[in-house]
Amino acid sequence: MKLDWKSIRQKAGPYPQEAFQFVRDGLQHTVQKIHGQAADVPNASPGQDRHVSGQQLCLGLRDYALNRYGMLARTVLGRWGIHKTDDFGRIVFAMINANLMRKSDEDSFEDFQAVYEFDEAFAAAEAV
Repeated sequence: MKLDWKSIRQKAGPYPQEAFQFVRDGLQHTVQKIHGQAADVPNASPGQDRHVSGQQLCLGLRDYALNRYGMLARTVLGRWGIHKTDDFGRIVFAMINANLMRKSDEDSFEDFQAVYEFDEAFAAAEAV
């Protein structure tokens, strides 16, 4: 089944496909950071409660961006149109609506709103 990325991007906003891939990769990073490797959990079934909240994902995406892009993290995200944590939420919910991600009943877009300010979150890396 071929994904209609154009339609998915139109629903989310002006984000390029690289931004969606970054969020998917960053989700894996965040899940591993919080829950460990799936192989580390005895008798774990695939997808067994390895959920992360919107706030946890935003923090994990910041960490992932800093690990991957260093002091250029905010610049790279900015080129993709990502300037605040709300942007992460728009991308996540567009992927949820396209069945590329799942959410729990407790998850909402509001979980992504104003989790941190990009100026503060990436300032330490840029000062190095």
